[in-house]
Amino acid sequence: MSDNEIPLSKPDLGPLEEQKVMEVLRSGRLSIGPMQERFEQMVSARAGCREGVAVSSGTCGLHLVLLALGIGPGDEVITTPFSFVASANVILHVGATPVFVDIDPKSLNADPAQIEASITPRTRAILAVEAFGNPTHMDAYAQLAAKHEIPLIEDCCEALGTTYKGRPCGSFGRAGVFGFYPNKQITTGEGGMIVTDDERLAARCRSLRNQGRGAMSAGGQGSWLKHERLGYNYRMSELQAALGVAQMERLDELITARQRVANMYVTRLAANGDVILPTVSPESSMSWFVFVVRLAAEYSREERDRVIQGMRNHEVGSADYFPCIHEQSYFIEWFEQAGRTRPSFPIAETVAGRTIALPFYTTLTEREVDLVCQTLEVMIQRENLRRS
Repeated sequence: MSDNEIPLSKPDLGPLEEQKVMEVLRSGRLSIGPMQERFEQMVSARAGCREGVAVSSGTCGLHLVLLALGIGPGDEVITTPFSFVASANVILHVGATPVFVDIDPKSLNADPAQIEASITPRTRAILAVEAFGNPTHMDAYAQLAAKHEIPLIEDCCEALGTTYKGRPCGSFGRAGVFGFYPNKQITTGEGGMIVTDDERLAARCRSLRNQGRGAMSAGGQGSWLKHERLGYNYRMSELQAALGVAQMERLDELITARQRVANMYVTRLAANGDVILPTVSPESSMSWFVFVVRLAAEYSREERDRVIQGMRNHEVGSADYFPCIHEQSYFIEWFEQAGRTRPSFPIAETVAGRTIALPFYTTLTEREVDLVCQTLEVMIQRENLRRS
């Protein structure tokens, strides 16, 4: 990366994070310690839930929730094709069948009507994703889950700190899962968190993340080599938790900075008819995971790809967020091996072919946002000239 490059994302780390990490290093307790417990309490409280279970990634968290709910071969889980692949991968990991439904073109979340139409006697859960952190329809998904007596799993990996109709993301489902990759609202480097009000579900997830061990006895004696079930090493280290505690102490500051950057983009691009801005419900208070725009309907996927490459050539970070999951090569193979016709989801596919993620992080300046937007507009103008 050159000194002039504007990257796609960048974590916001400072003296407090260094202080917390050094505190753990000096303690000599590097795993399963008080910092993890404190981090769990902070995240679960922000999500309005009683229980938090720290894990090594958001993907691991989703995997453990499915396992803890007993979902496996022969079961169906309804989800969206417009997401990062992990939300569908975990369904395959437990041997269940992902049932995709098309999305709402405004929120880019799964269409509630199509979810209800897809529920069958084999449906064991709805795994709903807040695309780019947008919580629209999450209450509708919860109502559908209650009506059909199936659990809602809230993939809120991109929505920490966001609220919808006054409710915090993470509180809508039987369980919610946050992710803390470096481009998220807060980061632990790698890491995730399950939040829930279900104490038994939380206890099972804690056991599964820790090689199937039961609850530790007072003082941690006598149970380390006793395993109650087949489990995984999905633990979060104390060093990661230290980063998380520091970031949670700064969460409101980080969210305010992300909102500032999002507002600058909206102001700068509002009059550009070639670009569709994110649609945010007035009932949502967004914490902003990324800032993703779409080219207008007349632009092709190929033109979008050239715009992205042109921006990169001019040292401005850019990416296509997200390619549809059902169009990934290994999912195409999965459909074939399962003897299934590969489905088509016109709205998701059309949206995915025109998305452009712009540089987004807390320290972006107004000058840098303007440079990003100028570069985007020049690349779009170049595509218009190619047509003429």
